[in-house]
Amino acid sequence: MSDHESEQPQALELTTILQVLRDGRMELQGLLPWSSNYTFLVEVHADDQSELVLGAVYKPQRGENPLWDFPQGTLYKREAAAFLISHALGWHLVPPTVTREGPHGVGSVQLLIHADYEQHFFTLKEGHEREFQRMALFDIVINNADRKGGHVLVDDDQRIWAIDHGICFHDEYKLRTVIWDWVGQAIDEADLADLKQLDQDLASETSLTNALNNMLYPREIKAMRQRINRLISSAKFPASYGQRSIPWPPV
Repeated sequence: MSDHESEQPQALELTTILQVLRDGRMELQGLLPWSSNYTFLVEVHADDQSELVLGAVYKPQRGENPLWDFPQGTLYKREAAAFLISHALGWHLVPPTVTREGPHGVGSVQLLIHADYEQHFFTLKEGHEREFQRMALFDIVINNADRKGGHVLVDDDQRIWAIDHGICFHDEYKLRTVIWDWVGQAIDEADLADLKQLDQDLASETSLTNALNNMLYPREIKAMRQRINRLISSAKFPASYGQRSIPWPPV
């Protein structure tokens, strides 16, 4: 990062963060290593005189490697759709994420979380059970095909975040996750209420559904609602019924 002091997400309103990420001036800082797709560290400068600068992660569409089971050029939209669902549930697991034009074309831009990158799900799950219960439910809702332990972050305030949602929302069962700790147990009543509210929000024309219609296929939104309704109906954490239930490597 440059000499600018990037703001922490806790210090800013969500609307401000989203506006800066969407409309600010983006400057590339470098290519992030070990990513399966091209992923860049960027600074996003507010288009006013506030000198506000946000660190962010930029994933351009043209840097996506082809996948046999996901439509080409759609992963960046899925990153943003995951944020919308997390926000609609009120669980705020996914850092603020937008889609926009950048130095390498259209892509997703997600607020950078200043985290202890030595930590992951397996080191963090003790003491963060409620956050991970919700993350497990969230991954079922979005049909996350790649919830590795390293796709979980903890920031300086010990807040848990979920990242890397490019291969989510498929209409076929794709769930692969390391979070299977509550199989068969009852879903918390407050979480069930949030799932019911999300289902209602998806049942009519809202700002959420209008945004999702620009990011996902109708069959994917329909399948998501079916997954939500199964969770509500059973009121329990389901077991896996796929052949590959855990991603590799797990971290």
